[in-house]
Amino acid sequence: MSIRFLKESQSFFLTAGDSSYVFKLHENNRLVSLYYGKRLPPCDLSHLFKAQPRSFSPTPADAIDPSFSPDATPQEYPFFGNGDFRLPAGKLIFENGSFISDFRYVSHTIRKGQEAIPYFPQTLGSAEDCETLILHLADETAGMELNLYYTVYENLNAIGRKAEWINRSEKAVQIDRAMSLSLDLPDDGFDFLQLYGAHCKERHLERTALHHGMQSVESRRGASGHMNHPFIALARPDTTEEKGEVYAFHLIYSGNHLCLADVDQFDTVRVQCGINPFGFGWELAPGKSFMTPECVMVYTDAGLGAMSRTLHDLYRDHLAPSAYRNASRPIVINSWEASYFDFDEEKLFQIIDSAAGLGIDTFVLDDGWFLGRNNDFTSLGDWTPDPVKLPNGLTSIIARCKQNGLQFGIWFEPEMISQKSKLFELHPDWAVSVPGRPFTESRHQLVLDLTREDVQNFIISAVSDILNQYEISYVKWDMNRHITECYSETLPPHRQQEFSHRYILGLYKILETLTNAFQDVLFEGCSGGGGRFDPAILYYMPQIWTSDDSDAVERMKIQYGTSLAYPLSAMTAHVSVAPNHQVGRVTPFTTRSDVAMSCSFGYELDPRKLSEEEREEVRKNNQYYRQIEPLVLHGDFYRLLSPFEGRTCSWMIVSKDKTKAVMWYFESLTVPAPPVKRLRLAGLDPDRTYHIAELGQSFTGAELMYAGLNLPLLFGDFKSIRYTITA
Repeated sequence: MSIRFLKESQSFFLTAGDSSYVFKLHENNRLVSLYYGKRLPPCDLSHLFKAQPRSFSPTPADAIDPSFSPDATPQEYPFFGNGDFRLPAGKLIFENGSFISDFRYVSHTIRKGQEAIPYFPQTLGSAEDCETLILHLADETAGMELNLYYTVYENLNAIGRKAEWINRSEKAVQIDRAMSLSLDLPDDGFDFLQLYGAHCKERHLERTALHHGMQSVESRRGASGHMNHPFIALARPDTTEEKGEVYAFHLIYSGNHLCLADVDQFDTVRVQCGINPFGFGWELAPGKSFMTPECVMVYTDAGLGAMSRTLHDLYRDHLAPSAYRNASRPIVINSWEASYFDFDEEKLFQIIDSAAGLGIDTFVLDDGWFLGRNNDFTSLGDWTPDPVKLPNGLTSIIARCKQNGLQFGIWFEPEMISQKSKLFELHPDWAVSVPGRPFTESRHQLVLDLTREDVQNFIISAVSDILNQYEISYVKWDMNRHITECYSETLPPHRQQEFSHRYILGLYKILETLTNAFQDVLFEGCSGGGGRFDPAILYYMPQIWTSDDSDAVERMKIQYGTSLAYPLSAMTAHVSVAPNHQVGRVTPFTTRSDVAMSCSFGYELDPRKLSEEEREEVRKNNQYYRQIEPLVLHGDFYRLLSPFEGRTCSWMIVSKDKTKAVMWYFESLTVPAPPVKRLRLAGLDPDRTYHIAELGQSFTGAELMYAGLNLPLLFGDFKSIRYTITA
């Protein structure tokens, strides 16, 4: 059993893998947090909380212990106004303008598994995988119920948390703050880890010492964003990849988010994750309910690597319902950098013909294929093949692919609309805007109002028409701008703050409808690369274009940082040309291939321009990738050297049974008189003997992990080494 209620101590004892999470009922049915850490046998931990008198920390009128104050009490889901001056997890505004809430425990339910909720991405588990605890709380004065959900995974150090409000009163209530998770930790001896970035520079790892006050990451862009990822972790200062305590928090949500750690005057830490309260509000009518997104929390004392592998396993096995979740992926060649908007049928024929015989599976036609789309000023929303470029529609292109043994994929940006489009002429009111104010354009485009059911139905119909008419196996779903003028003509003035969340709910409805209707199609997420790379998109799309920056050196950092929370199979990585189109860097073809093939693999180039030597390298790389793809899909990932700490980078993947592995080592700028690099591997069985094919030598796992390997000196910039390791 993962969840136990210990009646004698009135404690809830949650056991997730090697971790335990414990809280109890305190006086007058308040919930007090006791412990989150390494696994313990069920026991009474009530001694871990003792009320202490604190100056300026008031005591509620009904408190039995005069020393008790919510301001100095670790709580499961705190509210403001009854003596706790720290950040509340929830804030409700009532008809009289007050925002004081007081939720107390009423009962609880324990059930097996976690079932899917329509149009609501979350982790999923069977009765054998997990149990879910639901705490039923009530504010009797307000006539409100609050359900707190804890989904505990039996064999993983992972717990999913979310909250649900139900209005049992006769008056509408305004939800002003709705965190998915709140956690109080007893000390502040941590570093704060985040994944910051920008377009073409996503999810770079940053680690700073936790300090008094609040540290946070957030988005106000209408999407999870390139800049601040909905993930934070608290790690002890001495925590490394291999050892040390770390608490991780990851929000399964694609919109405006807030993840924070707040250190108070008593050196305790309050962690919260959820929908960003900025610009958020929700009118909860009588009899209605509101559910927050799920937030996953992970604890381990075995370092950042163990934290990542827990999240990897959770997302591979319990997130995406897609048939492609753990299945082989096609090696694709994408047309964007080969042609941009400048192509016609004959040019595409040449590209497809040139891709034949290279071991590539799928040709993906990117932007520019639809009505009048010759640049990014026009045509978004007009999802009809351009008769000028493609006089035979997509039929001849697909036929040419089939002749060459390729499948066909296509790019959409369904959430957007161009002012120069037939769709805008018909439905200018569908574009997100505020009446009486000018549009704000980004990439010369506007955003469709996904809060509207007619817009949702249009997108579903437009994409379905193409997928039904043509033989398409792959869809790249893009979103190339964030949302301004957040307003919908269908919402009354007092509910405009619901817009951003309703947009995301509309998106989930669209994605769930389409991915269920076209289960044989592999959907790939994209938003200018990694501008909406989050677990909720991964729920619908088993891989996401990791970044528009395909430069191998930059991708080392991007993929290294992304791996902190995501499995390798979730990241799409392509080999592109040199000089690179984003930064102009010239790197060896081998290095570009080595960096990309540790993810879902493909190409972003014009195959007509490859030399015969490069074509042969492409063939060999594709053959090799197919050999190691089971590792990419299912293996354990180990980060060996960080590109954020020097000029080298290294990582490896090891099969679950520890019989196969592959290791990559990269150097950026070469230096004179370099030291001999001794690299210690990880994740192997110390008692087994392993053969490294590229060296023609064998070593014990103990040698490779504890003594290490001397790497050869590399001459020239941006070089790589790849070792194939077999027990």
